[in-house]
Amino acid sequence: MIVTTTGIEVRTQSRCLRECIELVSSMRFSISLLTVICIASVIGTVVKQHEPYSNYVNQFGPFWAELFTRVGLFSVYSVWWFLLILAFLVVSTSLCIARNVPKIIHDLHTYKEQVREQALASFHHRGQAELAESRDQAFERISALLVHGGWKAKVQVRDNGTMIAARRGAANKLGYIAAHSAIVLVCVGGLLDGDLIVRAQMALQGKSSYTGGGLMKDVPARYRLGPGTPTFRANLLVPEGSKSGTAVISMQDGVVLQDLPFDVELKKFIVDYYDTGMPKLFASQIVIHDRDTGASVPATVKVNEPAFHRGVAIYQSSFDDGGSSLKLRGLPMSAGGQPFEVDGVVGGNTQISNGDAKMTLEFTGLRVINVENLGGNAAAGGATDVRKVDLVSSFQDHLGSGAKGGGKKELRNVGPSVSYKLRDGAGQAREFNNYMLPVELDGQRVFLAGARDKPDQEMRYLRIPADDKDSIDSWARLRAALLDPALRAKAAARYVALATPRDKPEMAAQLTATANSALAMFAGADPARAKDNADLSKPRGGLQAISDFIEGSVPEAERGRISEVLLRILNGSLFELLNLTREGAGLGVLQPDDKTQAFMTQSVLSLSDSFFYPAPVLFELAEFKQVQASVFQVARAPGQKLVYLGAMLLIVGVFAMLYIRERRLWIWLVPAGAGTKITTAMSTTRRTLDADAEFEQLKRQVLKEAP
Repeated sequence: MIVTTTGIEVRTQSRCLRECIELVSSMRFSISLLTVICIASVIGTVVKQHEPYSNYVNQFGPFWAELFTRVGLFSVYSVWWFLLILAFLVVSTSLCIARNVPKIIHDLHTYKEQVREQALASFHHRGQAELAESRDQAFERISALLVHGGWKAKVQVRDNGTMIAARRGAANKLGYIAAHSAIVLVCVGGLLDGDLIVRAQMALQGKSSYTGGGLMKDVPARYRLGPGTPTFRANLLVPEGSKSGTAVISMQDGVVLQDLPFDVELKKFIVDYYDTGMPKLFASQIVIHDRDTGASVPATVKVNEPAFHRGVAIYQSSFDDGGSSLKLRGLPMSAGGQPFEVDGVVGGNTQISNGDAKMTLEFTGLRVINVENLGGNAAAGGATDVRKVDLVSSFQDHLGSGAKGGGKKELRNVGPSVSYKLRDGAGQAREFNNYMLPVELDGQRVFLAGARDKPDQEMRYLRIPADDKDSIDSWARLRAALLDPALRAKAAARYVALATPRDKPEMAAQLTATANSALAMFAGADPARAKDNADLSKPRGGLQAISDFIEGSVPEAERGRISEVLLRILNGSLFELLNLTREGAGLGVLQPDDKTQAFMTQSVLSLSDSFFYPAPVLFELAEFKQVQASVFQVARAPGQKLVYLGAMLLIVGVFAMLYIRERRLWIWLVPAGAGTKITTAMSTTRRTLDADAEFEQLKRQVLKEAP
């Protein structure tokens, strides 16, 4: 016999192909793919998807952020390897079904009535008895018993006897088909509704992702998909009173614009709140304008209640600002600055300058409702008396004070807030978040002005006390006066005139020098301190300056007493300075009562913290006109029905495999003298106590055994 090399190669290739098919269609291969998909899904659940790259850099660091981006962990469900695994799982499960379904169907039509009599003795569940009835009588009785019990049977009459083969629970096999088919349907639905079709259409039509900025109408056609895209899932932002027909599909390397076959006009955005201020319900009253027919279809979109038009579902995803108009009042933090007003729109920006340095003011957000946790342990007896403050030990507790608390939660709506960014000439930006209305903290009404250097940091809030008119003006005038040397000297003179004993006029000169020095140090303008500063352009003021002076100039044993004296003089001088500013504004002077003391205490701490405020100007929200916008998710998802069908099949299949047991029963009837010898046996997919009890009952009925 001659064997050619070509024949050997063909057989080798055929064998390799069979082995590959057996591997791909094997259970272990499918389980391995499911394990990887589960791990990837866990990552996609734990790690926020499709966030800005800077957020990941702040969270994981530059190296790991770059590595995770390349692997695709920040867009797991649309990365190529996840879609490839889904595709392989579809192929693997389909091959598994193709290999086993014919066997299952054949097995469903097979009762195995050809089983030999000797084989029945090897079953775990078996029984035998001789009954005084003819074979025909036994056959009739047993047939009626099986029909009544829901068994399907087939009879084989042999020369030496009659074999009855019966079965129940055939749906257990169908559960296998249903469960595996469900996996295929769910994966196919996921592939159809994922980025696979969008990417394929982009590749076929020469489209690419857009990474620039600007208006949607100015984006070129190569970054757009037409209304006929068979499947997509995108976001659509529509401000009140306007309409839009272009949605945004987020891709791993940018965005793609999806043109819709209709425009969505937002007539009104509705939001209801709980008593705590948390959103309870938000909905959108919209009008859908069809571009082809010109029809206008009104609809209301709520959470979990979408609207549908031309195969596209419109879901209420969230809400955002639609370009609210703002008026901010700027309070300069440097000496000689005058308050000014700035108008803007959320999402816009404007330029501000103090003559030398120029900065960009970016209006980033307006929140009309703010629910904050105002719980905490208030100090007993109200605010802390500034005369009892130990600067050396307590300075760090007040530096950069913010809305912090370790007590129980107390959720409360604290009113509107504005967020903005100040970007310098080098492009570096800081974020700010300021509340429009005062908030009561520790028994004192204060304005909160928050700032942070990086997005991953928490806001650090400056607490500014509200005056008797719930305004920030008194504090602003006091700070401006603190930076004025002439007003500081005048306030120190007034304090000395009131504090000097009449019988000790010689103390006036020393007290005046001390008061002027304390005010100058607190204002960051002490000449003696400025000589020791490494950076003369940024003198440090506030309580830190006085604390440094005490630590550097006063013996440790005297620091407590000296700090108390300095704070008493500083507090009294600041009180006179506050009254000077009120007189200049045409207001009456304040009386030294408990309310004034609480205001002065918070003012001292706030003024001290203000020297560490990371901006040359503090903006207060003066007026606003809110324009809301709805964020819709628009989706054409043909795979959704496949996923629903797959979910139903999975439930049916798992239920069938777990709760339906396949049982096969054989009964052998053979004449024995004047009676009949009956042998019975049963097999089941799982040996359970229920199966044992069921067979015992059947055996008693078939063999007429006493219970």
